[in-house]
Amino acid sequence: MPVFRLYRSLSAVLLFVGASLTSCTSSGGDYTPKPKGYNRIDLPPHSYQQLPSGRPYTFEYSQHARILRDSSYLAQPNWINIYYPKLGANVQITYTNVQQNPKLYNKMMEDARKLTSKHQIKASAIDESIMQTPSGMKVAVFELAGDVPSQFQFYTTDSTKHFFRGALYFPIATANDSLAPIIDYVKKDIVQMLNTLKYQ
Repeated sequence: MPVFRLYRSLSAVLLFVGASLTSCTSSGGDYTPKPKGYNRIDLPPHSYQQLPSGRPYTFEYSQHARILRDSSYLAQPNWINIYYPKLGANVQITYTNVQQNPKLYNKMMEDARKLTSKHQIKASAIDESIMQTPSGMKVAVFELAGDVPSQFQFYTTDSTKHFFRGALYFPIATANDSLAPIIDYVKKDIVQMLNTLKYQ
């Protein structure tokens, strides 16, 4: 009797394991993993408005963004944030009057490079290029790849008076693949901003 019970128990276990294994294989052949998916992001059409006066610069910015004063402890009077509430994106803008001071100008150039290079630890690549606006202004542009909080940075200067810098940030470092549509969307707005940038 004990042998019969053991045989029945063993048979039940083998039957269960066999059924489990056959149910894991699909009748259609090999299993093909599905590509990683991301939530669909509905982006509004691009439309622009003029930055209100009162600063030493002006430009066009997205109607889907809000201008916020930079409230960080290092902020200077003409530093602002272009915040996209629905996208969770923020473009930080800093402006410095270099007052025809070569030392101050060199410091601003060095700071701009340092702020970009601090992301080298997590960035898989940093591509630098020069963009020229319709007015002839040259802009240094840095595109960062990888799990970094800032994927796009830039600065432009006339080397005597104006130093204008910006950086696109998201609140957390996220894989650029999932943010790619938003990054591309905001980059187009930044290009529009730079193409319409004028100093007062």
